[in-house]
Formats: sequence, structure tokens, C-alpha cells
Amino acid sequence: MSDQDDASPQNDGPDAGQGHGGDRADAHDRGSDRGSDRGSDRGSDRGSDRGSDRGSDRGDREGDRAGGSERADGAEQPREPSVFAAADRGPLGGESDTGGAATARRAVRTWAGAAADRLTTIHGDGTVFEGNQIFALYGSDRTSHFVQGPVPPETLDHLGRVYCATAGYRRMRDRLRDHRVLVLCGEPGSGRKATALALLDELTGGKVFRLDPRHGVDEITEEVLQESGGHLLELLTEDVRAESEPRASRSGRGDHTTVTRRSVTRLSELHLDRFGDLLRGRDAYGVVLVENGELADRLLRGRYGMYCPPPPADEVLHRHLWNQLRTESDDALGDARARGARRDVVDALGLEELRPREAARLADHLARHWRGEVTDEQLLSECASFVRSQAREWFAGADRPGALPEALPALNAGAFRIAVAVFNGSAYSLAAEAAELLAWELAVTLDPEHAPGRRLFGTHAEHRPVQARAVLEDGELDLGPAKVPVRAVRFQGEALAGAVLGEIWHGYHNVRGPVARWLRSLCDDPRSEVWVRASVAAGVLCSWDWIHGFRELVVPLAATDDPVARMAAATALAESARDPRVRPAVADVLKNWAGSDDDMLVRTALLTHGYVLAAGSVSGSLDALARVVRTREATDIGVLVPASFSVARLLASGEPVPVLRRLRQWLEDGRLNLANLVHLAVIRALSTRTTHLWGLREVPELDGHAARPLLIALLATRPELAAELAVLLRQTLATARSGEAALEALGGMLRRAAKDPESLGHVCAFLPRLAVDRRDRDRLRGLLNELVRDRDRPLDRGAARRMWDAVTEGANR
Repeated sequence: MSDQDDASPQNDGPDAGQGHGGDRADAHDRGSDRGSDRGSDRGSDRGSDRGSDRGSDRGDREGDRAGGSERADGAEQPREPSVFAAADRGPLGGESDTGGAATARRAVRTWAGAAADRLTTIHGDGTVFEGNQIFALYGSDRTSHFVQGPVPPETLDHLGRVYCATAGYRRMRDRLRDHRVLVLCGEPGSGRKATALALLDELTGGKVFRLDPRHGVDEITEEVLQESGGHLLELLTEDVRAESEPRASRSGRGDHTTVTRRSVTRLSELHLDRFGDLLRGRDAYGVVLVENGELADRLLRGRYGMYCPPPPADEVLHRHLWNQLRTESDDALGDARARGARRDVVDALGLEELRPREAARLADHLARHWRGEVTDEQLLSECASFVRSQAREWFAGADRPGALPEALPALNAGAFRIAVAVFNGSAYSLAAEAAELLAWELAVTLDPEHAPGRRLFGTHAEHRPVQARAVLEDGELDLGPAKVPVRAVRFQGEALAGAVLGEIWHGYHNVRGPVARWLRSLCDDPRSEVWVRASVAAGVLCSWDWIHGFRELVVPLAATDDPVARMAAATALAESARDPRVRPAVADVLKNWAGSDDDMLVRTALLTHGYVLAAGSVSGSLDALARVVRTREATDIGVLVPASFSVARLLASGEPVPVLRRLRQWLEDGRLNLANLVHLAVIRALSTRTTHLWGLREVPELDGHAARPLLIALLATRPELAAELAVLLRQTLATARSGEAALEALGGMLRRAAKDPESLGHVCAFLPRLAVDRRDRDRLRGLLNELVRDRDRPLDRGAARRMWDAVTEGANR
């Protein structure tokens, strides 16, 4: 058939004539042969042949040349199906095991604003009144006698000037007046104490007292209540208190003594009824503060409990600024408000919504800034300390009282906050399960003699996120081939994730062990949404403390024979190299691993170089990959598979030009091992969806093509590269040992394009570049005939006709 015949409309259909049909008559048999050959080839690759190949003289290897074998008109070399049978297999065993790009992108953004320095200084004697809040920073002593004291008049005066009434304030006042007792439920910093003080101040005329928080409602006696006074009692978290009698420590822990802890009788309406009778007898009032949780849920269903919502942060900020600047000029308040709304200030805060305590703090900083007492830099530094203060408050003494089972509630809350930091924006079910695993690690570290269990009906899922200053919302989970709806959990502020991880990693050394074991176990999870999140978090921790994190987090994963764990180790290493101060250490590790006799370490090093960050540039990463491949046999699938995946990942990294240039150079080099690497990378670009080749850098131009094969994504976003891509693909198709696998991958890409009009347009514009000579056109037409005649999955004839015409157009180029 001549080129003139190619253009003839009578004979150019996908089913026209018998010439191509005869060539493809045994397509079904050949397909079954591919499957059986591929299975046996993979088995032989994993066997002893690989060892014998590596044992051969590597000096002879340097003399191997691709030469004419890379061109269709040269002498055909012996075929090596064992190498290219793995062309459609990812480094984790399947195409989609790496997960979708959105998962990695969200994980990276979680830590984008996290700083390594987590130091902060808090002054004071431990009891602080700040804005709408009074809070105790330090723990109380262990004396057992009941303590109570008056709230200073100046505190109540200040509160009267700045307090913003919360929603439902009148109903709270009426209930307190009727029952003498009111239980306010909410989160620390939400304005509960300020509301309680305002209520008691209004009803008692300023005669307000605070009761010892170490004692429960059931321990209050009439003697400690003041006549016609108001009494404020804040229950300790989970209502755990100490007895004064010491007991001997458990065997094996030394001879010191510890304080016996006991759980208090659960607070119930019976205790509140008794408390109310005592108050009525003294013509007094009492407000009990309870944090959100199981106890709060139960009390809210009774007659004493009420939820105390925080007042609007903007209103609190305005009131405090007015109080600070009321003696200044008329425009002072507006100027200070404008400074608080600046983008750099909002970003430094890192919180979506300030709590009343934080709004009061911000008002003080803005007023001082307006007066010129602090600089812009100091203002931003103070704002950045808000999230650190929140994290410090969460974890200070979070294992009290130091023994199980009393410490379990606090450990569970801390574990959940850490889990949300790692899975911020991901499925609530993943974060909740990860939190349970971490709580177990923390518990057995704290008290190895007791096996912790799991509460089955503890805090409800709708209320638990409040403990972590998080919210539940509808979200989407990127699985790669598809996206599924999930109920997602996320912090109400992007800076909280970094603050939480920084607080536990820098502030509490003994927590590092259980957290490292926990992250390693998550990195072994085959679900991409789990191991990707865990590995990125591990990389952040390594960048904060390389000498500890590398040994505890990366090395145990890199040396394993589990491909998921090795990919997680590679991801963690690459993420840690984002910090330029750590990058030289990462580069040194990868250099040593690349020359190691341990195949697992070699493969981990190859996977790491696919992320660009470790070498610092695309060219540096390609150099590192080539150095390893050049020293290996051309049939070493254990090296070629991860290396080709990394090359494809670099091709999707936003800088495809240097990658394509290097692939051409490797083909011209003539060495068989480098040529095989090129062919495998090209086949992977045909068959792998762009989303599975995610990296740790943003490539927004590819976001709209995530579900398409990488080759189509590049054609859509970089049409100027079509000629270079065509040259590489033609050589891969024309090479005997890679041609069959490449043709199969090309067929898969054509099937996908037939279902997507935009992709079909890019493919039809590209096919003429592949049909340069008659042999190219015969090959492509034969493939189209086979796809159309496939009885199980026939290619759409309309799409096939467009592709056929595009192939014919190649004769006229």
C-alpha cells in the first residue's frame, strides 16, 4: 500500500480491507500470551536470575550499547520481555497505589506555615485575668483543705467595661435566679468565666468568690459559702482529684511514692440539687463551669446545664479596643481596627475565628502598636504566638495524674488533637482511628502495666472536634481514579497543625517515642490517604530535628521490604529536604544509599529523587538517577521500575523541558540500561494518570488534567513539546524489546481519549507526529483495527475514525 493509497477515502476506515485485519486476527491469543508471559517473567525477575545478573562483570556492562537496536531499521536484538512486562506496574504494585495529587497537596499545605522554632515565654504567677477570661496556667498544690477567695473589685470593674453579653444571657440569669445553681458548658477561652462572673456580679452586687477547683460539688459544705455571695467553681478536666495519702510506687519503678488518685463520684443533678439547697440557705448563688465533653452532654440535658456560646470575636475586639483607646483621639479606634484587619496580621494569627480571650489579647497588642510601643515585626510575632499558646494549653500536663485509667481521658483528647494535625482536612474516620492508635501508644508508654481499652460510647462525633478546635464538614477524598465524598475534620485555622506538632515534638521529649512508633505504623498502611499524610508529617518532624527524626522515623521504613513503607520513607526524606539547612544531610544519605549493597535502600533512594527537593533541582535529580542505573544490568527490574517512576514524576513536576532533553541524551548515549530506563519512562507517561505522579511541589497547570494520562496532560499544557514527545514515543514503539508494551500502553491511552472529547482533540493533533513513515502508519492502523474489533471493549467508531484520519495526515507532513 502506498502513501497515496493511505489517503484514499475508499480504503482508510478502521475496518477497511483485509490486510490489517489479517495481521490482527490472533489479537485475542496474543493478549492471553501477554498475560501468561508477563506473570512468568515477573516471577523469574524476582528469583535468583537477578542475583546472577548482578554478579556478572560490570566492566562488560559499560560496553553494552543500544545502537541500532533503538531504531526499527537496525538488526533486531534479542527481546527482553522481563523488563517491559513491568512497564504498567507502579513502584507499589499498582497504578493507583500512590493515591491522588489532592491528598499530597493538602498534606503539604498543612505544614506550609509551620516554623521549626516553637519557643515562647509566659510570665505571671499562674493566675491571669486577660480580657474576658480568668485562667490558671499552672497546676495547683496538693493540699487537701478547701480554699476559696474573693474576686478583686478592680477585676469586676474592668469586666463591666469590656464584657460582651453572650447569646442567651438573660435566660442564664433567670435560670440562675430561679435555681440558685447554673452549669455553663463550653470550651476554654470561649468566655464562660467572664459570663459567670458577670452573672454573679449582677445578682450579688459585686460579692463574688472563687471556690477551690480541686474539690467537686459533692464536697462543698455550708461553711465555705458566703452569705449573699456569688460562687464560681470550675471543675477540673474530667473531674479527677488527688487524695493526700501517698502510696508506694509499683514494683520496678523505684522507691519513691506517688499520690493516690481516685475518680470522683460522677457529677449528677442530685449533687446540684444539694448544692442549690446549700446556696438557698445562705441566700447565695453558684455557677459551675464544665468543659465540653461527655459530662457536659449529660448536664445539658438536665435543668441546670446551659451551653455558653462565645460572643462574636469582632464585638469583643471592638469593646476592648475602645476601652484601651477611649482617652485617645477620635480616629484611634478606627485606625487600630484597620491594623487588625491587615492581611499580614490575619496570616500571622493563623486562626479563622478568635475566641474572646484571644480577641482581648489582640486588642491589647493593636492598641500598643497604635501608640508606637511595638513595631510591626513585634506585632506579628505576638500574633503568631496565639496558636502556640493554644497548643501549650492543650498539652501542659496532659497525662495527669500520671497513671491509668485516670489519665486516659486526657490522653485521648491529646491524641485526637495530634491526629487532626496529621489528617487536617481529611476524613474524620481516619483521624479518629489514628487517634485511638496513638492514645494506645501513649497509654502503654505512661503505664506499661495496664492495658488500655477503648470507650465504645464516649464523646459523640459531633462534639469531639470541639476538643481540638476543629469542625466537621462535607469534603472530598482523592483516591486517584476517583474522588469520594467524606465527612472531613479540620482545624479552624491552618496554623494550628504546625503548632500542635511543634509543641509535642519540641516541648515533650518522652512523647517522641510513641509518636514515632505511631507514624511508622501509619506509613505501613496501604491506604494512600493514610501513608501520604503520615510520611509528610514525618518529614516535617525530621526537618525540625534531623538527628533524631531520621533514625526514628525514616531508617526503619527505608530498610523494609514493604514497598509502601519505602515510598513513605522516600516522601519523608524529600519533605525534610524542603528545609535548605537539612538538604545537604539528605543528599549525603541518598548518596550512601545509592551505592549500598542493600537493594531496599537503593530503591528508596531512587524514589526519593523523584520529588526534586532532595537534589535541589530537576537536573540534579536526573543525574542521581542515571548514576545508579548506569551501574546496574539492563534487565535489573528492581532498579528500573522505581527509577522510571521517578523520571515520570519529574516529567510531571512542572519542568518537563530538562527531563525530555535528558531522555534524548540517554538514548544517544547508547547504553542499554539507560535506553531501557527511557523506554519505561515513556510507557509510564502513556499509561499513568497525572494525579498518581504527584510531587511535593505545586504544579497548578496540571490540576485540570489530573485524571488524564501524563502524556495527554503535557500535550494540553505544553503543546510546544509535542515534537519532542513524539520522537521519544516513536523510538520506544520502534524498539523491538519495548514496542509491544508501548503499543499496549498507547492503546490504553487511546481508549481513555475516546471517552473524553478534549483529550481526543489533543491525541488527534499528536498522532500525525507518530505517523512519519509507512511502518509507523501501519503500526498505528493495526492498533486501531484491533481496538475497534475488540469484542469485549470495542473502541468507539467515531473516535476511531478521527484517529485514523489523523494517522493518514502524517503521510502529508
